[in-house]
Amino acid sequence: MAVNVPGLVAVVVFYIVILVIGIWASRKSKKVEKTCAGTKSEVTIIGGRNISVLVGVFTMTGGLFFAKPMRSKRYVTMLDPFEHRYGSMFTATLLIPALVSDILWVACILAALGGTMSIILGLSSALSIIISAAVSIIYTLLGGLYSVAYTDIIQLSFIFVSLWLCIPFLVLSPAVTDMSHIVHLNQTNGNSWIGELKLADAGKWVDEMLLLALGGLAYQALYQRILSAASSAQAQVTCFVAAVTAFVMGIPSVVIGAVAASADWNQTAYGLPPPFERGEAGKILPLALHYLTPTWLSVLGIGSVAAAVMSSMDSVLLSSASMFTQNIYKTTFRKQASQRELQWVIRVSVLVVGLAGTGLAFGDDSVFSLWLISGDLLYCVVLPQLVCVLHSASANTYGAISGYILGLLLRGASGEPMLGIPPLILYPGWTEVDGVITQYFPFRTVAMLSSVICIISVSLLVNLGFCHQVIPQSWDILGVFDEKKEAEGEVIPVPQGEKNSILSTKL
Repeated sequence: MAVNVPGLVAVVVFYIVILVIGIWASRKSKKVEKTCAGTKSEVTIIGGRNISVLVGVFTMTGGLFFAKPMRSKRYVTMLDPFEHRYGSMFTATLLIPALVSDILWVACILAALGGTMSIILGLSSALSIIISAAVSIIYTLLGGLYSVAYTDIIQLSFIFVSLWLCIPFLVLSPAVTDMSHIVHLNQTNGNSWIGELKLADAGKWVDEMLLLALGGLAYQALYQRILSAASSAQAQVTCFVAAVTAFVMGIPSVVIGAVAASADWNQTAYGLPPPFERGEAGKILPLALHYLTPTWLSVLGIGSVAAAVMSSMDSVLLSSASMFTQNIYKTTFRKQASQRELQWVIRVSVLVVGLAGTGLAFGDDSVFSLWLISGDLLYCVVLPQLVCVLHSASANTYGAISGYILGLLLRGASGEPMLGIPPLILYPGWTEVDGVITQYFPFRTVAMLSSVICIISVSLLVNLGFCHQVIPQSWDILGVFDEKKEAEGEVIPVPQGEKNSILSTKL
C-alpha cells in the first residue's frame, strides 16, 4: 500500500503542534516553580495544585467518593495514604500491579495506533509507534503535569470535533444500509449489529461493567488531576463535569461501530467477508474511516486516534514516574534527596516506562491480554485497599495484607482463558466449550468485595485483640500498635496561599 502523503503531512503538522504546546507548557511550569508554595517535584507531579477546572475537565473523570478525602489531606500520589498508614514496604507491593498495568497500557495503545496508521496512511506500524512515543515522552519529560494537561486540551478537543464530524459522512455513506434492518446483506452468518443479552450472560456483563466503571478509580492518572486542583470543591466539580463530558465523547464510538456493522462491505474496496468474519473487528474504527468516509476525513480520524493515544500515554508515563519517585525512591532509597534530584528521577522514570511500553508494543496480541489481566488486578486488589484506607478508620496493615492476599488468590483461582490458565474455583453457571472453561458468575466482583470484607474484618479483630490484650504485644511483628499513629488524626495545615486559592475557586 502506497503512503498517503497528504495525510502523512497533516499528521506530522499535528504532532509538531502538540510538541510545541508541550514545550510552552514546560516553560510555564518553570515559572510556577518560582512562585509556588509547594516543592518543585509537586509542580511536576500535580502542577503545584494550580490546575483550573476547565483544564481539569479536559483531563480526568470519576472520583465521586475519592476526590474530597484525597485532596483535603493534600496527598501527592494515590499511594500516599498507604504510605502514611501502612508504611513503605506494603506500599511497594501496591506499586507493582499499578506499574505493570501502566507499562502494558502504553504498549496496547501504541500498538493500536500503529495498526491504525498502517491502514489509513500506509505508514509502517513500527515507525508510527516510535514517532508517537518519542513525542509523548519528550514533552512529558520537559513539563510534567503542565505539559500533560495543556496538551490534553488540544488533543481531546480534536478528538471530539473530528469524531463527531465523521458521523454524518458515515451514516450517509452509500455502502451503509438501513441500520434498523435486523439482518444485513454483507453478513454471511446472518448476525445483526443489535446483539442479544441472555439471562445466563447477565453475571458476566455486570462483572465487566463494574470492572470498567470502578476499576479506573485505582489508577494514579485520575488522582493526578484530583490532587492538582486548587481545592477539594474544585476537585469534585471537575469530576462531575468531566464525567458528563466523557459520556458525550463516547457516543461517536458507539455510532461508528453500529454503522460499520450495518454497512454492505461488498460495495467498498474492502469486499467480503466483512471485518468481523475476518477476525478484524478490533480494527473497525480505522477500517470504517478508510472505506466509508472521504480521504480527508479519514486523515482527521487518524489524527483523533493519535491524539487519544498521546493523551493517554503522557498521563500514564507521569503516573508511574510520580508513584515511584514519591513513594519508593524518596521514602526508601534517598530520604534526603534534593528537589532537583527528585525531578531528575521523575524524568528518568518517564523515559524508562516509555521505552518499556514502546518495546512491548512491537509484540503480538498477548500484550493486550496481559493488560486486561493487570486491569483485573487493580480492580480486585488495589481498589479494595484504596476504599478501606480512605473510608475505614479501623483498617490496619494486618487487614491490608490479608485482603491483598485474598483478592489475589481469588482472582487467580478463577482462571483466565486468554492466558490458558484453568480455574480452580468453578462458580455457578460455568460452561466448557472445546476444553475452555468460561465463568459467567461475576467472579471479579466477588474477589473485590471479599478483599474489602477481609481487610475490615481482620483489622477489627486484630484491633480488638491487641487493645484488650488478648494478643500479646510481642506478637505485633509489624509494629502497628507500638505507638499511636498520629498521622491519620492530625489536621494538616493549609498554607495561606492555598487558603486564598480555595476562597477564590470558581468556574
